[in-house]
Amino acid sequence: MELLKLAIEWAKAEVFSTRFFIFFAILFLIASVGFWQLGKTDLAKAYIIPTLVAGILLLIIGSGLNYTNIQRVNQFEKDFNSDVSTFYQSEIERSESTLKEYSVVFKVIPFLIIIAALLILFVNTPTWRAISITTIAMLIVILLVDGTAHSRIESYHKELKLVDIHNEIKK
Repeated sequence: MELLKLAIEWAKAEVFSTRFFIFFAILFLIASVGFWQLGKTDLAKAYIIPTLVAGILLLIIGSGLNYTNIQRVNQFEKDFNSDVSTFYQSEIERSESTLKEYSVVFKVIPFLIIIAALLILFVNTPTWRAISITTIAMLIVILLVDGTAHSRIESYHKELKLVDIHNEIKK
């Protein structure tokens, strides 16, 4: 049961964490409406579409991850009760593959931030500045949320390896 408890706690923490994507999505959408209603300068008007797009993207990411993790919480007990060793092995493999994906994410996102920052320096139009600044803000939100998720899955993976699977099977 320790294995099941560990998996459910991790998944519930993921559900909580992914809601931050939705929170920031709402902030981006509010900002877009604010720029639309109150924007007087060309630069302020240029933010309308980029913040709207960033808000929609974060909303899609957050909603998708939230739904997936809620389903995962519900599925864990069924999978655990059907075959403990298979459940254990699938969680080890899933956490390892997720850790590999994060290593790519933490290389690609900073590279994209650098590209967006260079665009700010070299392209002097309001639209591209707004796109670049909004992109940087969105990518920072993704790094913040994914940074905590990476730490959590890393800890989860280590704890999984410490679980005595033979005792779990006997229970």
